[in-house]
Amino acid sequence: MSIAGDLRKLKSELDEPVRYRLPLGEERLELNPLIGKTLHLHHEGEIHCIGCGRPIKKSLQQGYCYPCTQRLAECDICIVKPELCHYDAGTCREPQWGESHCMQPHVVYLANSSALKVGITRAGQIPTRWIDQGASQALPILKVASRYISGLVEDAMKAHVSDRTDWRAMLKGDPQPLDLTAERDRLLGLIGDALEGISHRFGEDAVQRVDAGQVQEIRYPIEVYPKKISSLNLDKTPTVGGTLVGIKGQYLIFDTGVINMRKYQGYRLAVSLSA
Repeated sequence: MSIAGDLRKLKSELDEPVRYRLPLGEERLELNPLIGKTLHLHHEGEIHCIGCGRPIKKSLQQGYCYPCTQRLAECDICIVKPELCHYDAGTCREPQWGESHCMQPHVVYLANSSALKVGITRAGQIPTRWIDQGASQALPILKVASRYISGLVEDAMKAHVSDRTDWRAMLKGDPQPLDLTAERDRLLGLIGDALEGISHRFGEDAVQRVDAGQVQEIRYPIEVYPKKISSLNLDKTPTVGGTLVGIKGQYLIFDTGVINMRKYQGYRLAVSLSA
């Protein structure tokens, strides 16, 4: 079996375990049935910007050409640091895109991937965002009126908890279970003054506590975790692969190493399965 096409990030569906599909052009390759089998990825030498589609020699920000990184709102610094949102200043690169993506309800959550972390996402991106980060547990703790406000809350929380995932630790095994409800209560108590200030600035309905949220447990399709993390790089080695032993977050885990598929969005890949 062999299929080819321009790569996009792994598609996932919450299940027991998570179900994954690999988008290659119009094809959607079901990955879970391939665990335990020999799979190879071959970069055919072409890269197309996922923003405008034009051929490029090098991708930036996980799939874009340089002009798109300067033009598109989804490539602006405020996507990485939402507390720097400048929509209200009238300088958003794409106000319509900002309306549909940023000026929408967001959720502030706690997750356990490599350890406890705080994160934000649009309400409609749950649980996809958690799965993409390789979280084993996740809990929504606040619902806020916009991405900007979620960034202000996250920024206040970062004084007490990390907002990052240690991807190497995440790929080495399941983290120790955490009492996320207790962590929620502890952290919200620590940032009470900051939350009060945000509510005073944006209105009482701008930040709402999610007390009814349930901890989501997430299990991934993994036969064996690697003892040592070795990254596979399509730019250095056009053909990578081996026995597929698991999938977690946006990573395929082979017996030869791991590869972040989102990093190579826009690459034209041929995927072959050995008998």
